[in-house]
Amino acid sequence: MADPSPAPRLPKYRHYKPKNLAVVRIEGKDHYLGPYCSEESREKYRRLVAAWLAGLPRGDEGRRGPQPPASDLAIVELLVAYLRFADGYYVKNGRPTSEPTNIRLALRPLRDLYGMTLMREFGPRALKVVRQAIIDADLCRNEVNKRIRRIVRVFKWGVENELVPPEVHHGLKAVSGLRAGRSEARERCPVRPVADGLVEAVRPNVSRQVWAMIELQRLTGMRPGEVVLMRVDDLDTSGPIWTYTPHSHKTEYHGHGRVVYLGPRAQEVLRPWLRADRLAYHFSPREALEEHWRTRRDARATPMTPSQRARSRKVRRSRPIGEHYTTMSYVHAIAQGCKNAGINRWHAHQLRHTAATRLRKEFGVDAARVILGHRSPVVTEVYAELDHEKALAVMGRVG
Repeated sequence: MADPSPAPRLPKYRHYKPKNLAVVRIEGKDHYLGPYCSEESREKYRRLVAAWLAGLPRGDEGRRGPQPPASDLAIVELLVAYLRFADGYYVKNGRPTSEPTNIRLALRPLRDLYGMTLMREFGPRALKVVRQAIIDADLCRNEVNKRIRRIVRVFKWGVENELVPPEVHHGLKAVSGLRAGRSEARERCPVRPVADGLVEAVRPNVSRQVWAMIELQRLTGMRPGEVVLMRVDDLDTSGPIWTYTPHSHKTEYHGHGRVVYLGPRAQEVLRPWLRADRLAYHFSPREALEEHWRTRRDARATPMTPSQRARSRKVRRSRPIGEHYTTMSYVHAIAQGCKNAGINRWHAHQLRHTAATRLRKEFGVDAARVILGHRSPVVTEVYAELDHEKALAVMGRVG
């Protein structure tokens, strides 16, 4: 088999000493970039190289050509204004969501390649150059499309606030999203249910709190963000089937309600964690850490000396432990449990897929939709694996 072709050698950012200019030679032609080591020259260099890697003709690195004057703001000024807006807008229950961070990640290549470019000069080809830079970072196709949509949303906000010429946003909307199998971006592997054997393998390697959350997810199909926020105040234990109404959930900003149903098995898992304080969270990482240190002290081979007992514990954490697990800390705990168990890593979201597959198989898609909290059965089909056993049995009889 022939060896793969080597990666292209990037043109160098060079110094033209007679005039103290930066220059880059691409396909035999020198492009002067401005004063050597200036931010403007660095940006022009990155843009030219990105356009060259994307296969655009020289001299056509994404500029739209002459445009009627509408705004003399640079793109970086738009980004600063939008990020200030995003930090105040994307807040939930008094805390910032993850969206501002996602926006910053999406805008980074735009800032690096076209930060000092005037907004009226930024067009669809320039957006494709930015998209190619995101693809080159080895992100999956879905993530590439998400980041491009966030970039276009920034320009839409700029039009709304009269910072961006409307025709700029209109042109950017013409850039189609990447299609499956028709781009060089890699495809993301679909999320699959996790086998019960892999789940049971992590039990000795996680805290009691994390294991209880894992069991509740398997039984109820809750999202990770819902199980970590469980409180007594959100439970209704008056009937044979308990109900849990999360005080915060994924689709609340759409005005949708969410109710989680807890049957006898889920009640048995949750009952030891009920608290007298109705506003206290069921699963506390602080308690888990205290249990961990207590277990280590009990397992000591030699007794502690009096000086060790009198020694105060040093606080070495950059921030205090929260009142409840976050989605990320819960996911990290599972990942560490998988590593300690010596098995392939699985994700907390796969537990929801496991529950969805079981519910759909035993009770049908409508029941699974209600229990999972989906507005449409189409969404439930995404979470539930098709019941191939039924198909095999049917075709064995009729085919």
